[in-house]
Amino acid sequence: MKAVAALAKKDVRADTGLFLLEGPQAVREAIEYRPELLRELYVTPTAAARYGLDDAPVDTWFVTEQVLDTMADTVTPQGVVAVCQQFPTSVREVFPDAGDGLEARGASTADGALPGLVAILEQVRDPGNAGTIIRAADAAGADAVVLTGRSVDPYNPKVVRSTTGSLFHVPVSVGVTLADTVARAKALGYTVLAADVSGDDLPDVRADGMLDGPTAWMFGNEARGLTTEDLELVDRAVKVPIYGRAESMNLATAASVCLYESAFAQRVASSSTAR
Repeated sequence: MKAVAALAKKDVRADTGLFLLEGPQAVREAIEYRPELLRELYVTPTAAARYGLDDAPVDTWFVTEQVLDTMADTVTPQGVVAVCQQFPTSVREVFPDAGDGLEARGASTADGALPGLVAILEQVRDPGNAGTIIRAADAAGADAVVLTGRSVDPYNPKVVRSTTGSLFHVPVSVGVTLADTVARAKALGYTVLAADVSGDDLPDVRADGMLDGPTAWMFGNEARGLTTEDLELVDRAVKVPIYGRAESMNLATAASVCLYESAFAQRVASSSTAR
């Protein structure tokens, strides 16, 4: 019980290479997409019957609600806790070295593939925002999410819960610098855009055709945004216009809008090219 509960701490996760997975939906996604990562499953008999986890393909312990409450990070767990192996993706898998002779995914539409779409998180510290962006990237059909070394740990329990299982669908790269990530993206022909209040309106950028091809979106810290040095790395800064009276927009919400605008533009461009 103590060993499982300790996975809420970053240093323990780093030492063990494991992380905590809570909730029936996240566990079902792990079972369907990455069952080899599951190490242990703890579930109450009631939750096992309710969520169809009686015969999960992993070592399973039936426990009382009191025991599960001790293991879980949430205040009101849903009767399901699992221990998983971490599985970070190398940035070289997201953006291979240009010398490898590889292009951005879909740069050629001969095989019908869509252009690449990647989210880069720079100093994003809020677990809820990071998890929601990973989920939005998954929903928009993005190829990967890159968290720079100064961003929150993607295996933080709150991040994992916020992804609602999308962590098992989209590759997530960690521990890289922003400069290296952007350089790799540009070398492969990606347009790198920064979501920033100083930028041009998103509809205008889309009208200019800048979202049609392989695109990497950069999202900065919730409170400070991106620095001048960060913005110098990108091809263009872009803002989501606010037409109402809201003072600002939540980072994860703005990121969702940007990623979906790219997804829409890429599909329209791909359809036009096919015709």
